[in-house]
Amino acid sequence: MAKKRIVVLYGGRADEHSISCISTAGVLGALDADKFEPIPVGITKDGKWIVDGEDPRGWNLDGGALPIVEKTPGSRDVVLDVALGKDGFFARNADGTLESFGHVDAVFPVLHGPYGEDGTVQGLLEMMDVPYVGCGVFASAACMDKHYTKVVLNAAGIPTAPGIMVDARTVKPEEALAKVAEAQLAYPLFVKPSRAGSSFGVTKVEAAHSPEEQAKQLGEAIAEAGKHDWKVLIEQGIDGREIECAVLCAEPGSEPEASWPGEIVLDHNDDDQFYDFDSKYMDSTASHVEVPANLPVSVLEDVRDVARRAFVAVDGAGLSRVDTFVCPDGTVMVNEINTMPGFTPISMYPKAWEATGVGYTELITRLIEGVLR
Repeated sequence: MAKKRIVVLYGGRADEHSISCISTAGVLGALDADKFEPIPVGITKDGKWIVDGEDPRGWNLDGGALPIVEKTPGSRDVVLDVALGKDGFFARNADGTLESFGHVDAVFPVLHGPYGEDGTVQGLLEMMDVPYVGCGVFASAACMDKHYTKVVLNAAGIPTAPGIMVDARTVKPEEALAKVAEAQLAYPLFVKPSRAGSSFGVTKVEAAHSPEEQAKQLGEAIAEAGKHDWKVLIEQGIDGREIECAVLCAEPGSEPEASWPGEIVLDHNDDDQFYDFDSKYMDSTASHVEVPANLPVSVLEDVRDVARRAFVAVDGAGLSRVDTFVCPDGTVMVNEINTMPGFTPISMYPKAWEATGVGYTELITRLIEGVLR
């Protein structure tokens, strides 16, 4: 049987560009070569699509410089003809002529963050009538925007962390402080971009000794988050454990499956530490993954139930990682939903499924075969 030809998109314009590159190295390394022929297509930080660039299979998290997609002497620009659909992928040669990729069976957009995980690429592929792995336009857009994730989940009766949204372009620190007081948010607060990922721009704000100092700290945190998105969330810190659950729904219309929930355990003895970008990707000694999390089975089942319900509430498809807080009283609330979770060697999503009995290669195979038609 002929191999299915799969375009694997990676890189992109978002802050998570390099994490997408590492995720793609993992996906390509685990792809079943007997069933699929991958066509890696990189997207540079300024949005150029290229083929025949540096091979992403060689990228890893070895403590060195993070990889980025760049044009190389041998790379070629990718040209799309929307009207041709699955036959509409071309590479532009040096003489300006176009060379067809041939028939493309599906696309695996291993893209994180804006311009990849937010419905934009999904909308393009919908217009081309090309099958793709992952959530559709609405779920991708709603889950990329943490503010609207809360709106959708709360409407479905699923609790989320109390918080408010402010506009970093216009809000003054004193105004933000007044909004925090009005919403009766308890400290510490977490200030984060509403539409970013991988903990970019997140600041923990502790209670200060004076309103002036509090406003100053809050203003600085909003400014930091505002570097990544003008829409900024100010959330109350939750007294609970951060438990993550992988959801899989490879075939349209099927019931979503939930993995055993896992936990990122921080290994540094620092009470002020939270799981920031460096802890996730750059410091292998900062944390480790435990699946299943060290919780009673009844609580783990509650997390799985909430994860499945949240996935359905946002109209999820393919895959998502639902991040929750498990509070001391047993309440499970959703922190956020990642519609294209990391596939790096230390990422929770593949580790959670491996602990649940679905290996890395099988996981990728199921995701791709679920969308082929």
